[in-house]
Amino acid sequence: MKRGHLGLLVVFVLLALVPLVADATGQSSMTRLVGQVLILGMAAASLNFILGFGGMVSFGHAAFYGIGGYVVGILYHHFDAGTAFLGLIPGTDQLLLTLPAAVIVSGLAAALVGALALRTGGVQFIMITLAFAQMFFFLVVSLKTYGGEDGIMVRRTNELFGLNMRDKATLYWIVLVVAAGYYLFLRRLVNSSFGQTIAGIRQNERRMAAMGVDTTRAKLFAFALSGAGAGLAGALMVNFLRFASPDMMHWTKSGELMVMVILGGVGTLAGPFIGAGALFTLETTLGRFTEHWALPVGIILLVVVLATRGGLMGLVRRIVEWRR
Repeated sequence: MKRGHLGLLVVFVLLALVPLVADATGQSSMTRLVGQVLILGMAAASLNFILGFGGMVSFGHAAFYGIGGYVVGILYHHFDAGTAFLGLIPGTDQLLLTLPAAVIVSGLAAALVGALALRTGGVQFIMITLAFAQMFFFLVVSLKTYGGEDGIMVRRTNELFGLNMRDKATLYWIVLVVAAGYYLFLRRLVNSSFGQTIAGIRQNERRMAAMGVDTTRAKLFAFALSGAGAGLAGALMVNFLRFASPDMMHWTKSGELMVMVILGGVGTLAGPFIGAGALFTLETTLGRFTEHWALPVGIILLVVVLATRGGLMGLVRRIVEWRR
């Protein structure tokens, strides 16, 4: 077994032991916190695919994260009420149906936004993605049927194969498996010919176009895949917290995802997960001491960006090289 594969297996086993360690130490909140970090890491990793590997700076990525969450919430709302969405689509509480639905709807929404935003570039692209995210945000706020600005309560986690989904450990392990699968999917995607094409477009789009590559089509497909991944993370988060809120789509959430990517390491596969863990830990820890936790977090982020040259993953690489 290669060293990299062995390292991934060790990390997976250690993460799988979290609920057992939490029960043994009486820190039951540990399972909840690590589960949220894994989900946020997935959302950040989906952003990193277009940001770090594709060079597309999207400041509205939280829209797709929130859409995925609202797909779960709306389907559960209609299941609980015994009605159908738009009179056509019946509600459901089955995870094997809600997760694919969230992925498809989020991917289609990303394709729609990308088809318009990718006609521009630079600052215009950033502002268009931000504008669409705010449009989606105000849309769900206006939907009083689904809670409006108060959001939707999901009273029960979606069912899966008769498992006890009320058990946080069971749900955590499902999240871990999905997160691991998504990480491996991104790893395969980045190393594929399509991933190399996206990287080439980031480095020199004109040259790739001169070689006969339809750069707009490739970027649009990458943008849609990224949005679908964010939707998957949002669907898992709503199941984990049993609540969908418009705040999932707010521009500040997009900012948080971008901070996670930068903190962990832009253009790295594990960086967004590490960045999500670091930022979530800092917010939770500093929030216990002061309500102005954003200031020290900003200072720490500034130090990391300026001192590590590549985020926390860059720091880890230099430490490993130094030891050698």
